[in-house]
Amino acid sequence: MFRNKEFRLFALLFLALSVGFILIGFAISPAAGVLALVSSVVFGTAFFVFTKSRYRKIAQMSKQIDRILHNADRLELDDFCEGELSILHSEISKMTLRIREQNDTLKKDKQYLADSLADIAHQLRTPLTSANLILSFLSKNPKEDERQAFLRELTGATKRMDWLITSLLKISRLDAGVVEFQSEPVGVKMLIESALRPLAIPMELHGITVSLAVGEACFLCGDFGWLSEAIQNILKNCMESVNENGSIKVACNETVLYTEIVIHDSGAGFLEEDVNRLFDRFYRGKSANAGGYGIGLALSKMILVRQGGFVTAKNHPQGGAVFSIRFPVTSK
Repeated sequence: MFRNKEFRLFALLFLALSVGFILIGFAISPAAGVLALVSSVVFGTAFFVFTKSRYRKIAQMSKQIDRILHNADRLELDDFCEGELSILHSEISKMTLRIREQNDTLKKDKQYLADSLADIAHQLRTPLTSANLILSFLSKNPKEDERQAFLRELTGATKRMDWLITSLLKISRLDAGVVEFQSEPVGVKMLIESALRPLAIPMELHGITVSLAVGEACFLCGDFGWLSEAIQNILKNCMESVNENGSIKVACNETVLYTEIVIHDSGAGFLEEDVNRLFDRFYRGKSANAGGYGIGLALSKMILVRQGGFVTAKNHPQGGAVFSIRFPVTSK
């Protein structure tokens, strides 16, 4: 308590005033001097006891804060009554709760980053291993036709790595919140056609047909480029799920509340245990023919949700998978 400079100055001032009043009291009369002396002692003692109690509580609070800084579970200051210390205690409790929440968030982010780095390393290892094996075969195989086949395989592996790295960078940008989406009316038919364009050749090679039931007046509001990529990833998933000569149907429905894009493929659908995790990052499914990297659908959901959309996936009663994309209706 006496380490406090303000308290020492106040004690000296009180002592000086008390001595002055006592001397004046005795100068007036002995009774006045005794009264001044007794009053000084009583008020000084009361102030000392009260101040010492407050400093004791402040010291207790300081110890509790130190415990919190060393990962104690809670701030135990429940014996404070109403007053300035109670208000201070309340504010410190709020601050402590917020710090703890931020600390928990940082721990989760750290763990998430570690898991993500492990997943990325695992995802890149597969095409890198394939590329290394192909290079080894190329160096040992002099036959031109086989070398050309290996070169095609190597090209495919590098393209897969390029797509994976590009997708991961896009997800990182979305996670960081640095992507600025445009908000403008987008024609759904033009959007679907744009998403289908890069998939036209592989679909034709596998005999996959696509039927559109999308009216010219069907619109939604968002960023055309990003929406096209999100839908393309979903269509690519459908293309990889259907068999040779399969089919994909795309329709657009409009209600007073939302605009809905429905994509239905003729594939085998999903396992029940996979349905709720289809859009989880790096989740590849438990079916025997599950492929890919578990990136495309996760990226699609991030793009759609960040623009106010909503996407779900389920099995169709008549077979195949159904993806539903909904956007709230806005003025065109």
